[in-house]
Amino acid sequence: MTEQLRLMAVHAHPDDESSKGAATMAKYVSEGVDVLVVTCTGGERGSILNPKLQGDAYIEKNIHEVRKKEMDEAREILGVQQEWLGFVDSGLPEGDPLPPLPEGCFALEDPQVGAGRLVAKIRAFRPQVITTYDENGGYPHPDHIMTHTISMIAFDGAADAEAFPEDEFGPVWEPKKLYYNQGFNRPRTVALHEALLARGLESPYGEWLERWKEFERVERTLTTHVPCDEFFEIRDKALIAHATQIDPEGGWFRVPMEVQREVWPTEEYELAKSLVDTSLPESDLFAGIRDNA
Repeated sequence: MTEQLRLMAVHAHPDDESSKGAATMAKYVSEGVDVLVVTCTGGERGSILNPKLQGDAYIEKNIHEVRKKEMDEAREILGVQQEWLGFVDSGLPEGDPLPPLPEGCFALEDPQVGAGRLVAKIRAFRPQVITTYDENGGYPHPDHIMTHTISMIAFDGAADAEAFPEDEFGPVWEPKKLYYNQGFNRPRTVALHEALLARGLESPYGEWLERWKEFERVERTLTTHVPCDEFFEIRDKALIAHATQIDPEGGWFRVPMEVQREVWPTEEYELAKSLVDTSLPESDLFAGIRDNA
């Protein structure tokens, strides 16, 4: 290779990078790839999900700073770089009917504005590969959907000097591949669920699978399975670093590591755009790029 490989992962909130593709990123870091996480919002409206920290007055008052510190710790564990896009968390609206989104939040921003900030990050970092969320956001959080929207605009816009002038957004750069994170896929969930039951162990996935039936989710095309089981412990450490969001005794960690490695040692992606030739299925996000780098 004559050029450094670079991967950019675009996420909505701090903690998303550790629950979606974290082992993949740690694997590539170990191989010398430059990895940059771009976090669109500060997670200011995220609920405190760890029961051990609920009711903590300091955390409730300073949630933005607390989540920033958690992100710093997770970044160090994963070995990645990380930058903020600077938008305000929209929160997850709940109720029937749903309440309006708060004024000034990320999901209400002009997508061109968000895409412009992301274009500037892409042109500065020059990634060959970008990961983001699918059109449903992975799950329908308004910030995840907006992250998808601006990522799609920015992937093409980074190479378009007319849409995003170089004097404002930096010299053009053409990323080669765009992927959707699909780590929470049904085949993986079913495989782990059945493996746990076969071993006489309790599965945390029964309710998940029932909800899959309820929502009649369309199965995604899993084009790329990245072997990364050696980095599952790093993934879990990074996730636990987001202490306000993750209960270390919760469902995330109920599947024994040896079962995970034996049954499903990969993380999955859906190739959404590619400007290089590649053969599917893949085992490498840089397939079709390495030989030409």
